[in-house]
Amino acid sequence: MIDLTAYVKTIPVAGQTLEGDLFTTGFGGKGANQAVIAAHCGAEVHFVGKLGNDLFGDSIAENFDSLGIRSNFVDRSDTPNGVAHIWVDSNGENRIVIIPGANYEIESKRAVEAITSIKDLAVVVAQCEIKQEVTLAAFSAAKKRGCLTILNPAPYQPLSNELLELSDWIIPNETEFKELCGQLPTGDQILSSFRPGKNSIVTLGSEGAVLIADDGVITRLAAPKTTAVDTTGAGDAFVGTFAFALASGKSSIEAMNLGIKVASMTVTRKGAQSSYPSQTEIATLS
Repeated sequence: MIDLTAYVKTIPVAGQTLEGDLFTTGFGGKGANQAVIAAHCGAEVHFVGKLGNDLFGDSIAENFDSLGIRSNFVDRSDTPNGVAHIWVDSNGENRIVIIPGANYEIESKRAVEAITSIKDLAVVVAQCEIKQEVTLAAFSAAKKRGCLTILNPAPYQPLSNELLELSDWIIPNETEFKELCGQLPTGDQILSSFRPGKNSIVTLGSEGAVLIADDGVITRLAAPKTTAVDTTGAGDAFVGTFAFALASGKSSIEAMNLGIKVASMTVTRKGAQSSYPSQTEIATLS
């Protein structure tokens, strides 16, 4: 995605026009954000996706190349590139509308081809900005290879039981958890009833995150106290960092802790990928 972001003191209500403070154009998209932060962490990252055959698509392709993200399975489409319209208020909270564009043209057979051919593949991460049937095909191929699968169910959509079963980890935020479970993640009983026998993490913004292990043990980790400027892309920073840490042999608790620290750093800066810390900065958080 390309992010088109307006920073305003107050989000306008229906029929209201307000003057904003700043407008920026930047790189985004949940999958791309997660790939970029994993690359910043030091992972070898392969991206599977589709870009528009337009200036936005060209700029994203160039960004991947500059970061060393392998793009062998990034194809181009005559459908316009995906974009996200983002409003950020004075508290750093955002509201986002996405137009998937070329993202919805990713083919299942192309995803399977990627998963089955990438050497030394350890972790496969997916989101809901592509068609669920593609993720299902990719995760099925990944499990046959013995890879870990991580699903970030954002933006929320109903998930098939088959996809849930193929997801070793599912990482929703509070809003997505409520959509999936029917309740907010407010107590251990509610949390423990979510995907029994499977690993999950619920990200809680400024409150950190909670891990629900497959054996039912619940672990909460707090986030460092920060002053939020822009929360856009923070959840993606957590997911990408967590995936990198698991692939590097860290325990799930260690991986969650690093993910929280990286995500907390990003909210102190504007933008999504533009807010992500460098590999040197991340090394100081380990």
